Amino acid sequence: MAEIIKIDNETLRKLQLKELESLLFFKDFCEKNELRWYLLGGCVIGAMRHKGFIPWDDDIDIIMPRPDWERMLKLWKEQVHSDRFLMLKTDEGEIFTGNIFATMVDTSATMVKENQKDIDVPHGIVTDIFPIDGCPDSKFSRYVQYMWTLIYSLFISEFVPEKHGGAVKLISKLMLGIIKSRKARTKIWKFAEKQLKKYDFETHEYSTELYAGPYYMKKKYPQEAFAKEAYLEFEGMLLPVMQGYDEYLSIAFGDYMELPPKEKRVPHHDLVELDLDKPCI
Repeated sequence: MAEIIKIDNETLRKLQLKELESLLFFKDFCEKNELRWYLLGGCVIGAMRHKGFIPWDDDIDIIMPRPDWERMLKLWKEQVHSDRFLMLKTDEGEIFTGNIFATMVDTSATMVKENQKDIDVPHGIVTDIFPIDGCPDSKFSRYVQYMWTLIYSLFISEFVPEKHGGAVKLISKLMLGIIKSRKARTKIWKFAEKQLKKYDFETHEYSTELYAGPYYMKKKYPQEAFAKEAYLEFEGMLLPVMQGYDEYLSIAFGDYMELPPKEKRVPHHDLVELDLDKPCI
């Protein structure tokens, strides 16, 4: 097993500033194509609490309403011909990322995550980009949406979850052990994805983050919170967040203005390599 590296404060700040370059590239692309996009999670907390990055945060997350997210993927292929900024998502062909969402990769630097060290992808600085979907009204339909999301997540990532209980881990191992063909797994996740996203974002009363893991996929937010943008200061710029950012943060994180315990004020990604001056391809 590769050794996890520790990042000092100076290097972390350099990483954050490098990540801003990716963010600005993505911002320009979305503005050109009139796509809705918002800072997500720790970035929104950072904007509220620090007017920029949370000091110990090591990444940027973005969320987009499902229609804009899918249009973004299509337009990126058509319009962006950059050797530096790549958009990656596991597909039916040769691309396998180990992620369940889309990632924008800045190839001008090298950053290798422990859980991706054996995957053949450009290991650059990654910006995760998530869709937000419509949430069904009935409890039964919502449960079915959970199940399809778990199936989708398992077969697109081909990763056995370690932190979601012994039963989930055992069932996941069994399913991947029985269905070993990448072609068969692709058919399953493609079908599951159609099922989980069939609730239209624009017309349902609530929305949900299905690609953000089992904890967050159980949250639901008023649809209007994500329908339009508001702007908050982030690293000296005004950047878009969901218009219902306070309600979103309160549902997702509780008292988000309270600092976590000191021992938890650390970067949350396990890295085995980081070189901000070394291109990854």
